[in-house]
Amino acid sequence: MKKMTRTVVVMAGALSLVASACGSDDDSGSSDSETETEGSEAAADDSGDEAATDDTAAADDAEGDDAAADEEGGDEAAAGGGKAGFILPDSASSVRWESFDRPLIEQACADAGIECVIQNAEGDKNEMATIADQMIAEGVGVLAIVNLDSESGAAIQEKAAAAGVANIDYDRLTLGGSADVYVSFDNVAVGTAQGEGIIECMGGDVEGKKIIQLHGSPTDNNATLFKQGYQDAIADSGIETVGEEAVPDWDNAQGGVIFEQLLTAANGEIDGVLVANDGLSLAAQSVLADSGLQVPTTGQDATLEGLRAILEGNQCMTVYKPVIEEATGAVTAAAALLAGEAPDTDATIDNENGEIPYIQAEVQPIFFDDVKIPAADGFVDVAELCAGLEDACTEAGVEQ
Repeated sequence: MKKMTRTVVVMAGALSLVASACGSDDDSGSSDSETETEGSEAAADDSGDEAATDDTAAADDAEGDDAAADEEGGDEAAAGGGKAGFILPDSASSVRWESFDRPLIEQACADAGIECVIQNAEGDKNEMATIADQMIAEGVGVLAIVNLDSESGAAIQEKAAAAGVANIDYDRLTLGGSADVYVSFDNVAVGTAQGEGIIECMGGDVEGKKIIQLHGSPTDNNATLFKQGYQDAIADSGIETVGEEAVPDWDNAQGGVIFEQLLTAANGEIDGVLVANDGLSLAAQSVLADSGLQVPTTGQDATLEGLRAILEGNQCMTVYKPVIEEATGAVTAAAALLAGEAPDTDATIDNENGEIPYIQAEVQPIFFDDVKIPAADGFVDVAELCAGLEDACTEAGVEQ
C-alpha cells in the first residue's frame, strides 16, 4: 500500500506537469494593421508600382493575422474550454462522496490549474441527467460521472460524446457506455479482501460456520465486482451462506430491514455477516445488537463510523480505499483529455462496448491493528476517531 504522503507528492507532480501542458498562449494581434493600410493608401498616390507592392504586403499581413487567429482558436478548442464537470451519485449511501471525494477533487483541480464544477445527483437519475445537460450547455470539455445505473449513465455519456465532450467513468463502470477512461479501485480485490477478512474474523477454521451476505445495489456494477471477489474467496472455505440479498441503491435503512428478515429466517443462528460496505454493516450491527447478538461483520470505505465500530469490537474489518488516489487520478485524466492527450493508465477494462483505458488505484484491508493507517494518512480526524475510545486507539497504535 502506498503511503498517503508519497501519493500526494507523486500525484501533485503529475498534476503540475499536466497543468503546464494545459496552458494556452496569451492572445496577440497585429495592432499596426490599420497604420499599414493607411500607409499603403498614401503610397498609392505616389506610384502605381509602389501601390501594387504595398497591396501585396498588406495582403500578406492580413493572411498572417488570420492564421494567428486560427491558431489561437485552435488552441482554445483543443483545451476543451479548460473546464471539467463531476457528478457525484448521492450523499446518503456513503459519507465518502461529500466528505472526501468533493474536497479532494476540488483540491486536485486547483493544483492542475483547470476549472471544475462538482454537483451531486442525490440518488436521482433524472436529476443527474439534468445536471449533465447543464454542464454540457455551459461548455465543459470533460464530464466525469459516478453513475446511478449503467443504462442512465450510458445515455448521459452518449449525449456528451455527441456534443464533443470527453467522458470519464469515476469509481463505477458504465456498462454499454462511451467513457474515454475509467478511474477506480480494483473492485474485485475489494471483494477478495472482504471474503478473506470474514474468514480471518471467524478464526480461520470456518468449516460449517454460517453467514449472511448483504450485497450492494444490484444496479451498481461495482457491487457485482465486490460480490465476485468475496464469493470466490469463500468458495472453498466450508462456510455456509444461510441467507443473502442485495440492497437497492445502497439504502442503509432498507439494508437493516432486509438483514433483520434474513436473520429471522436463519433463527439468529449465524457466525458472521459478509457486508458490502460500512453503512450497511452498521445497519446490520444495530439489528444484531437489538437481537442480543454480536458476530463479526465486514465493511468497506474505512469511514469514521466504520473505524470506530472496529475499535469498539462491533465490526471486524473494512477496506481502505484512499480516495485521494481516485480523485487525483480522475483530475489528471481530465486535464490530459482537455489538452487533447491520452491519459496515462495502467490497465484496460471491458465496458461491453470494448476495452477502455483504466486507472486503477490500490486498496488495503483494515483490521483493529491497521486502524492507524487511515488515521496516519489523515483520511479521518484522529480526535473524532478516538473520542471516548482513547484506550482502544492506544491499543491499536493510533497516534493521538
